[in-house]
Amino acid sequence: MNFGSHVDGVVAVGRELVNVATPGERQGRPYDVPGPAQLLPGLADAVRLSGRDARVPEAGAVDAFIDLARRVRPVYEFVEAREMSQAAQATNELLDRYAARPRLESHGGQPWHLHFHGDRRADASGWGAAVAMGLATVLGSEYADRLGVCAAPACDRVFVDVSRNGLRRFCSEACQSRVKAAAHRARQRA
Repeated sequence: MNFGSHVDGVVAVGRELVNVATPGERQGRPYDVPGPAQLLPGLADAVRLSGRDARVPEAGAVDAFIDLARRVRPVYEFVEAREMSQAAQATNELLDRYAARPRLESHGGQPWHLHFHGDRRADASGWGAAVAMGLATVLGSEYADRLGVCAAPACDRVFVDVSRNGLRRFCSEACQSRVKAAAHRARQRA
């Protein structure tokens, strides 16, 4: 299941930004956002998920990426809670903030497709408009419930469910295995 190659890419970027640039819990342990120098490689990995030649984030834009991630996280949390009106409202606020404007572009031998650019003065990361439009595309589709927050204890990382059956509950195989192993141990004790 996919939303379209460009949308898939920008939604993946947004998901990964939330996972590397917001505090919480990860795979059973507390997760603090690393300092700017340590965060840059994670941000670079996130933007590479777009599937295009993305500029490596600069140290001066780290705060903008953290701000974007902080603003995107509630969309996943609202969808997880099945509060779709709030998810749509949060996404509309992203669209307004990042002034998303569609443009048809063709690059790298690809056919024409939509890109979403925003006002650089509104977004030093350069990704806010694209991530906002990606989320809006997902929420405005039959797959709106495919955004989620990990169901494993002590993990609040987010995911996009691209499986055929739409039953994903965990951010990673590690969390899924952790939950299965704990259930197995509990059955053995009983």
